[in-house]
Amino acid sequence: MPLHTDPSHDPALQSWVASANAAGSDFPIQNLPYGRFRRAGDNTQPWRIGVAIGDQILDLAAARNQAGWPAALVAPLHALANGDLNAVMAAPKALRVALRQALSAALRAGSPQQAALAACLLPQDQAAMALPCAIHDYTDFYTGIHHATTVGKLFRPDNPLLPNYKWVPIGYHGRASSLVVSGTPIRRPRGQTLAPGAAQPQVGPCQRLDYELELGALVGPGNALGEPVPMDQAEDHLFGLTLLNDWSARDLQAWEYQPLGPFLSKSFGSTLSPWVVTMEALAPYRLPFSRPVDDPQPLPYLDSAANRDSGAIDIQLEVWLQTAAMRAAGQPAVRLSASNFQHAYWTLAQLLTHQTSNGCNLQPGDLLGTGTQSGPEAGQGGSLLELSQGGKQPITLLGGESRSFLADGDRLTLRAFCQRPGAARIGFGDCSGTIVAAAA
Repeated sequence: MPLHTDPSHDPALQSWVASANAAGSDFPIQNLPYGRFRRAGDNTQPWRIGVAIGDQILDLAAARNQAGWPAALVAPLHALANGDLNAVMAAPKALRVALRQALSAALRAGSPQQAALAACLLPQDQAAMALPCAIHDYTDFYTGIHHATTVGKLFRPDNPLLPNYKWVPIGYHGRASSLVVSGTPIRRPRGQTLAPGAAQPQVGPCQRLDYELELGALVGPGNALGEPVPMDQAEDHLFGLTLLNDWSARDLQAWEYQPLGPFLSKSFGSTLSPWVVTMEALAPYRLPFSRPVDDPQPLPYLDSAANRDSGAIDIQLEVWLQTAAMRAAGQPAVRLSASNFQHAYWTLAQLLTHQTSNGCNLQPGDLLGTGTQSGPEAGQGGSLLELSQGGKQPITLLGGESRSFLADGDRLTLRAFCQRPGAARIGFGDCSGTIVAAAA
């Protein structure tokens, strides 16, 4: 199915939910991301799926019983009411598009469903959020060439990119069990490190704790074992995007990663934003994908006319830090860096096709991390490892504090938004975590 826009993307659309029409809102009617929630403080209430609209959530458990929904959407609305986003992720793209269009019609100004649905809203600040879906498997890729090059120079000044980087999407299997939703504290991990000149490693709290600015792509319909997904079908197998912070213990990583790659340095926690921005909502922000003419071009199985025409996505990314001292002094978070996903060396479709090219089967809700998204300019690093040049150049913060790596009490927040002429601004919401001390 080719990428396209429809009336739900019209930048002139207004919602009867007044906060959705405010300038700078992450969740105007042109967005309509899904999240899993229940009323804060009520642990007896079952989780259900809602749609973010302005500063509210449309509770689909309440809304499904109201009149006005097309008959074909009764089953998916029932699944969402029961907290099962995976069932909708598994549905054909045509049904997902129809559901988005029905939600858009119900929430736009003048909708005949307004009176019935107004009672189905819950303020977001009164909701507790969970991971948006069941995630059984997690692959973390390495698509940020500027991150890969900068980090490579720290360890291999004469050969920063390994020979395979420009030919094959590099990835490793992450730990789905330690994925947590935004707002969950992150405990500083313990592990083995080898001090310079030491004869044997020691075990203790990580001293070089870092973040990684990533996006997470959630898989829609899966594929059968042994049946690869070709490039011309890959987009239909992608459901939506979240923000992803793949917290990293750089000192543990340096000791353990050879020869099989990251292990305990990554598996202690990875944070997802609670809202899934659908691929349909991102249609207005698609860009042509191309490689520098002197670089290897994608092999035929990773190439398609559609990918060249619109495989990239214009998503602006930001990293914000608030230390414990800043919070105590009433000071807001400061922005550490900004970059854009359009600089990624591989597209989301290429990641999915490559993951399945050996016959690997994906399931609805599987997570594909993009790897750290850094920009080409100084100050656009997606990790402290880059911004501090491996800890050699600490970053000075408000009040005279400095950081080479994260300290206990630091709150790190990722943000993202799409904004282009002729399209409404849409955002992803916050992806935050606060560092707490290592276990005794």
